[in-house]
Amino acid sequence: MQLKNAVVLVTGANRGIGREFVAQLQARGAAKIYAASRTPIELDVAGVEPISLDITDPAQVRAVAEKAGDVQVLINNAGISTGTSLVSGDVADIRREMETNFFGPLLMTQAFAPILKANGGGAILNVVSALSWFTMPGAGAYAASKAAAWQLTDSTRLELADQGTHVVGVHMGLVDTDMAAGMQAPKLSPTALAVAGLDAIESGLDEVLADDWARLVKSGLPLGPTERYAQLFSALSAS
Repeated sequence: MQLKNAVVLVTGANRGIGREFVAQLQARGAAKIYAASRTPIELDVAGVEPISLDITDPAQVRAVAEKAGDVQVLINNAGISTGTSLVSGDVADIRREMETNFFGPLLMTQAFAPILKANGGGAILNVVSALSWFTMPGAGAYAASKAAAWQLTDSTRLELADQGTHVVGVHMGLVDTDMAAGMQAPKLSPTALAVAGLDAIESGLDEVLADDWARLVKSGLPLGPTERYAQLFSALSAS
């Protein structure tokens, strides 16, 4: 699918990765971009329409789907990280991560799948994470939610294939955004991530490993847990 002249909706578009998706879509000549966020952004840019949306609110999701019936590409980018442990963490925080990182994209996919079908199939891009394939102390809730998002991506790719909807999963390590502020490790630029994701939509690629860390984590999946985590923690300490 070509993004030139396409109609696209981006969630979490007010900052970081989402804002860069909007900029890169403009550069590729998208006809209209719905820039969705819980806190509306003020943009006076031709072709960009800011909309208020909390993806965890089913009523708001339905309302946006009714308004944006011309969407051809859905980019599920909105997400949160609370730094919550699964064993000792507050269950309310764990649920909040699952609501935002899994159920939110699920609600969006359910609402927009019929719209994409009516508009020729189109594409869905899910911003997942290399943490869908491993975890570490303090990241249990986030990793669990992103593992669920990975399965959401694979499942919807199979379920929507017959209607011609291309589903892309984007995996990466740290990205240089507010979420990763203060973490001392190599970081991917939001621009590089957005470019890789949009390239995948246009080329038909199903899965993006956007940086070396994502590639390392994915390569270790055939290993047993002890060997796999020894490899990952060794790489982390070396960085």
